[in-house]
Amino acid sequence: MHDKMEQTDEKSGIVRAVELKRSGKYNCAQAVLCAYAGAAGIDEPTAMAMAASFGTGMGNLQGTCGALVGAGMVLGMVHRDRVASMKAMARVMTKFQERNTTVVCHELKGLATRCPLRACNDCVADAAEFLESEL
Repeated sequence: MHDKMEQTDEKSGIVRAVELKRSGKYNCAQAVLCAYAGAAGIDEPTAMAMAASFGTGMGNLQGTCGALVGAGMVLGMVHRDRVASMKAMARVMTKFQERNTTVVCHELKGLATRCPLRACNDCVADAAEFLESEL
């Protein structure tokens, strides 16, 4: 693992990720990846482009939560090892699922039940929190 928790300011990555998502300019994946772009060894414009298609549950199909996808991209860049990245991602997803009961965007949003389990900003915060535990 790299020891590069670089931030452009003194805010935590979790706070920064949520602020980016709240701005309305970032999807969930972009918010997480951009907040940890320094740790991933990439610049923010590259992070924005990399995560552009993963909003609203991967490609707007409301599948896997985009915040988790962003966390996975960071882990891949930090570890640069398939097995280590996959194990770390499994731990992040397990913690996320334990807290939220699912990792699926449409279930988190409660689209079928009309009873949301977790707001997007909170999903971003959770994914960032669990990502930080792996960095």
